[in-house]
Amino acid sequence: MPADTMGILLTLLLISVVAVVALRRLNLPAILGYLAVGMLAGPHALGLVKDIHDIHLIAEFGVVFLLFMLGLEFSLSRLIAMRRAVVGMGGAQVLLTAVITGGVALMMGFSPAAAFTLAGVMTVSSTAIVIRQLGEQLEINSRHGNNAVGILLFQDLAVIPFLIVIPVLGVSGAAGDAGNLTLEIILTLGEGVLAAIMLFFGGRWVLRPLFREIAKSRSAELFTLAVLLTVLGAGWMTETAGLSWELGAFLAGIALSETQYKHQIEADIRPFRDVLLGLFFITIGMMLDVGGLADIGHWVVMFLAILILAKLAIIFLIGRAMGEAAGVALRSGLVLAQGGEFGFAMLSIASPGLMTDMEHQIVLGTVIFSMVLTPILVKYNGAIAKRLVPGYEKSRIEHNIEVRADASDLSRHVLICGFGRVGQNVARLLKSEGIDYTAIEVDPDIVQQANEAGLRVYFGNSTHLDILQSAGLNRARAVVISHLDDASTIKTIEVIRGHNRDIPVIVRTRTDEHLDRIHEAGATEVVASVYEMSLALGGHVLRTLNVPLAKILRQIQEIRQADYAPLRHTFHGDRARDENDFTLLAPRTMKNVALVPGAAAIGKRLGALLTDHDDVVVDAINRHGIRGESPSDEVELEEGDVLTLYGSPETLDTAEQLLLTGRPD
Repeated sequence: MPADTMGILLTLLLISVVAVVALRRLNLPAILGYLAVGMLAGPHALGLVKDIHDIHLIAEFGVVFLLFMLGLEFSLSRLIAMRRAVVGMGGAQVLLTAVITGGVALMMGFSPAAAFTLAGVMTVSSTAIVIRQLGEQLEINSRHGNNAVGILLFQDLAVIPFLIVIPVLGVSGAAGDAGNLTLEIILTLGEGVLAAIMLFFGGRWVLRPLFREIAKSRSAELFTLAVLLTVLGAGWMTETAGLSWELGAFLAGIALSETQYKHQIEADIRPFRDVLLGLFFITIGMMLDVGGLADIGHWVVMFLAILILAKLAIIFLIGRAMGEAAGVALRSGLVLAQGGEFGFAMLSIASPGLMTDMEHQIVLGTVIFSMVLTPILVKYNGAIAKRLVPGYEKSRIEHNIEVRADASDLSRHVLICGFGRVGQNVARLLKSEGIDYTAIEVDPDIVQQANEAGLRVYFGNSTHLDILQSAGLNRARAVVISHLDDASTIKTIEVIRGHNRDIPVIVRTRTDEHLDRIHEAGATEVVASVYEMSLALGGHVLRTLNVPLAKILRQIQEIRQADYAPLRHTFHGDRARDENDFTLLAPRTMKNVALVPGAAAIGKRLGALLTDHDDVVVDAINRHGIRGESPSDEVELEEGDVLTLYGSPETLDTAEQLLLTGRPD
């Protein structure tokens, strides 16, 4: 690599580190940082990079790896279970958006080839930003979250025909012969179908046995090399056939998606994907003529308004037509009313003559600035829906009034968030000392049983301030949080601290993974189960060895006061990455399975499912945002439930298929 190219790469990486760190502190996606770095360092701004050709060639591999990961994460069982959202809402959204966008482009003077490309670019939304933001807001398994995931899944699949056709348009479209162009497109689509068939069956007959033999060699280096060879080899095959690298990578991912090596491959390929994809977004930012925005700014603003309003209206109307509540349909549209990273991929494979420079800049600017607005639209989708759709929160408000009336006579009590085994045991200790309490729980069975026993346990989501206030937060003397999900815990703490900075908040967490983040969020005390188990076991050992009880208690108390600091210094073995002792990653792990609309497990009791899968443990059920741990076999599963399963990656994949489709494979 030339020295000047290496210098450019180092400069871009240095600026990217600073930008991404800054955005992380603002809790914004790293993609926006890469785009900003590109716009700043590109030839149209500071000019740190004069020629982006060499960088762009390297960065394009990021899209190749992204498509491979997309194929690897492809789940036929999830597609079948979410067919209403995927095929129904997703198919209708892609078709209507493409037709309307393409028609508007033609009326504005775009060529048919440019209009087709523009239709593809505007059809897709940002999977990376939307999924991350919804996950952080605990909305990924809500009704609008399920709709968004289903539509995004169809959008990702719809990218493939565009990746096949767009390269043809720039070459054949220049001749101006519509008949030859149509024939060329048909032949190219046929080649794409043939390549898909060959790679799919080739993956089953060649790749799977090949990876089985490579895994037997127990060499991590060889396994990683085989993964890289598969990605680049599949891309090269389709590129040689006149298609795109991205298509081959996607099909290779699908071929390996149902194998036991899926999780190891994901772990090996992710570092390459993340770094190269970051460079890709930087080069996209460089393409935007920042200085020329003054001349085309009004066009960018107009297209941006059309894109957001059109996609919002289309998804809203589709949702209403398919029976969704107005608020849910509106929120689904808000989170997807933007362009996405695959739009950049389509622009990057389009021939230079497909659009004029001005048209290219307008489209590029529209997609970039729509992605800049995405975190805002996603973050405030609920608030916007409440303001625009009267009565959207009526049922919850009525429920809150009932809870508030029931808890109105309590003061100086303890508010418990999560009434599973830990929450109930805390309640027993409080009651033994004559201390009143109220509790918030998501499992309706627990709530019903507790109410029948005369306990003040209310159904609700503790990440909502109105629920907490209804249960007496303003009059409480302390709050106990015993969720298993650390994301729910952190959000609950932030909501409480945003309202009351002084009330003691005692938190239970199972691991030390987010211990510091929980403290930073505002927890007064954090009890980590993994450390408390160590203290309890160590205390029993010392007592057996006749160490004085007072000394044991003093030592345990000192460790707790130091936030378990002496216990954090442990050796974490990494034998899975030892070249001479290679094994597949994660022999036991956790996995969340959301019961999306149409899932086979909806309406069935937990005890009737997974009866032949003793190696899979149902650790908890998340219902409406709060987790109920160690659920009873008598719990009837509902749409929107998220089951947290524990087991090996292979058995978890089988269990997911069983829960979603009713079939183990």
